[in-house]
Amino acid sequence: MPTVTHSAIEAVLFDLDGTLANTAPDLGHALNRQRIARGLSALSIECIRTEASAGARGLLGLGFNIKPGEPGYEAMRSEFLDYYAERLCHETTLFPGIAELLDQLDVLGLPWGVVTNKPARFTIPLMRELDLSRRAACIVSGDDTVHSKPHPEPLLTASSTMAVAPGKCIYLGDDLRDVQASLAAGMEPVIARYGYLGNVGPPESWGARYLIDRPQELLGFL
Repeated sequence: MPTVTHSAIEAVLFDLDGTLANTAPDLGHALNRQRIARGLSALSIECIRTEASAGARGLLGLGFNIKPGEPGYEAMRSEFLDYYAERLCHETTLFPGIAELLDQLDVLGLPWGVVTNKPARFTIPLMRELDLSRRAACIVSGDDTVHSKPHPEPLLTASSTMAVAPGKCIYLGDDLRDVQASLAAGMEPVIARYGYLGNVGPPESWGARYLIDRPQELLGFL
């Protein structure tokens, strides 16, 4: 990764699921609880990881081949979210290297925040459980703005909250929508190749200039 001068970057934004925190085990527990209740076998965590960044929509599609708008979807989504709320941070952890990266950002005096499509109902308590809520310069959840990613509004809301121009921000994410939102907002997208990545083709084809395999590599920008 090429080095960018410190003055070029004034803030770092993170996606939550699959980038900042490994939430797949607890999301998967909720999905498998639904499957087992319906006489289906539990899915492996490796299978669940690929859809974890897509939230309830992606996981219900994986587990039951059901889509928004189809009969029964809303009831299943509500059940899934209730199960997830009961076990929000039992096995969820920060990805290796994230804690050290955040510490370094604090040392450098660079504000950092979280922009996620996850509803605030889960984002706020999860950030509190991870002991990050008071450290983050901003937290923008999926229902804090009219539009969610890949629309740029959540990222623009975050940069406005931090009083940092979008062009001075990095956004680290693990999903195609993260790249699309970054580019639309005028931010520099960086792909967390250690994350979930989904099933929408190789991340090298998503349009971001930079990809990292470990969180610490992001320091190459700073």
